[in-house]
Amino acid sequence: MDPTTDNAGKTGDPGTARDALEALRAEIAKAVVGQDPAVTGLVVALLCRGHVLLEGVPGVAKTLLVRALASALELDTKRVQFTPDLMPSDVTGSLVYDTRSAEFSFQPGPVFTNLLLADEINRTPPKTQSSLLEAMEERQVTVDGTPRTLPDPFLVAATQNPVEYEGTYPLPEAQLDRFLLKLTIPLPSRQDEIDVLTRHAEGFNPRDLHAAGVRPVAGPADLEAARAAVAKTTISPEITAYVVDICRATRESPSLTLGVSPRGATALLATARAWAWLTGRDYVIPDDVKALALPTLRHRVQLRPEAEMEGVTADSVINAILAHVPVPR
Repeated sequence: MDPTTDNAGKTGDPGTARDALEALRAEIAKAVVGQDPAVTGLVVALLCRGHVLLEGVPGVAKTLLVRALASALELDTKRVQFTPDLMPSDVTGSLVYDTRSAEFSFQPGPVFTNLLLADEINRTPPKTQSSLLEAMEERQVTVDGTPRTLPDPFLVAATQNPVEYEGTYPLPEAQLDRFLLKLTIPLPSRQDEIDVLTRHAEGFNPRDLHAAGVRPVAGPADLEAARAAVAKTTISPEITAYVVDICRATRESPSLTLGVSPRGATALLATARAWAWLTGRDYVIPDDVKALALPTLRHRVQLRPEAEMEGVTADSVINAILAHVPVPR
């Protein structure tokens, strides 16, 4: 597909949809340098109708990444800065009294969008954090007893800072489990950082993506066609058993107090399926499961304090399990 076409996102053909989603990487790279794994993770989440937790220190382009993705997909996006005084109604919306009609009318909140950037979600109290639970799970918001459907597609990209915990409210395990993927946004390599500074020296403005050349290369119709194709991707009984064995091994690991739930196993199967389709296959292989195991499972396990003190990480435990669980042939 030609990334410059004005008909991006209007074809609905599975083959064209895959080409369009592949073109996202090149298009987003016009604004964001060196974050291909995060772009792929966000696309996988959209294909699986899931949500993403982005973890990285300030200044690694988490917000820019989501804005660039929305521009390249012709999707609406809104950003909410989560703070200690943020109220649930500030996210979901509220009833407002209209003096002219003498009636209450619903004023939609920022959650009524396609891509919601929940910035520093762990800086707001649990009451406000939980306001997203119904939206994430049910794709609707209930205000005054009336459910209101959210747009489709709908994705929550929540960010959190991994190095600063003062004044934060860590997400409980039940809410972490609602996120399909946890993507870590690393600091750029030396060459990538040189490229970033060079772009800024040449006049790049992160607030003006149009001037940076970011154009729509896909859209909702492509996503629908892609989702339908992903649903037809074959999963053998051996692959299903492999996913189950990996998740059961986390529950038996001596380094963990909490292993992966059946919801996590379902998530791993779904993300592996989406990745298989993105790479051009209509069936899932063990390498697809391995490729998505870390981002899908790392936030669904809990380390024992003694293991954490010894420098063990969730990623290292999952990698060890992947190395020991027999791979189907």
